Amino acid sequence: MSVILGKKIGMTSVINEYGDHIPCTVIQAGPCPVVQIRNSETDGYTSVQIGFEPAKEKHLTKPLIGHFKKAGVSPLRHLKEFRLTDIPWSVGDTISVDDFKKGDKIKISGTGKGKGFQGVVRRHHFAGVGQSTHGQSDRQRAPGSIGSSSFPSRVFKGLRMAGRMGGKRISIRNLEIIETMKDTNLILVKGSIPGAINSIVEIVKL
Repeated sequence: MSVILGKKIGMTSVINEYGDHIPCTVIQAGPCPVVQIRNSETDGYTSVQIGFEPAKEKHLTKPLIGHFKKAGVSPLRHLKEFRLTDIPWSVGDTISVDDFKKGDKIKISGTGKGKGFQGVVRRHHFAGVGQSTHGQSDRQRAPGSIGSSSFPSRVFKGLRMAGRMGGKRISIRNLEIIETMKDTNLILVKGSIPGAINSIVEIVKL
């Protein structure tokens, strides 16, 4: 199993050897230095911590600067820990797109686009209630009744209503790598992935 951090660049399309038109997402993956390795003897579990994107020391706290100096790597903007049973790397090694190849199945996790406060029609695909005539000038996109009367005299938990939409962590499994470009650290993934452009995503090879 291989892991890496990347940045969503955008979307494009490629044509394969059969002439099929395939939409894909472009991800700048790595290089990601290994900053820390935890083991079951001292930490109770095994994991690897990797970093992504160079950062200036003036933007980091002193404990974080010391953390990077102990590992012997330059300061990084993003850190992420992955729990793995078998860790083939050592502190100071660099993980790159060389660990991935065309046809690999991967899982990508990221934060979806935030939509803000939305009504029930957009958030839950309600059809709306009422008619546009008979004086109902403001009920087309209303949620309708939300509970009973005297019993139970409350609104049940989990009722679909208006509220904050998006901005949550999303994971998609079994995505396929269309192409890897080692010279530019790019990975082309079939289909779309969570997040906006320039958002950070986690890539795990299945």
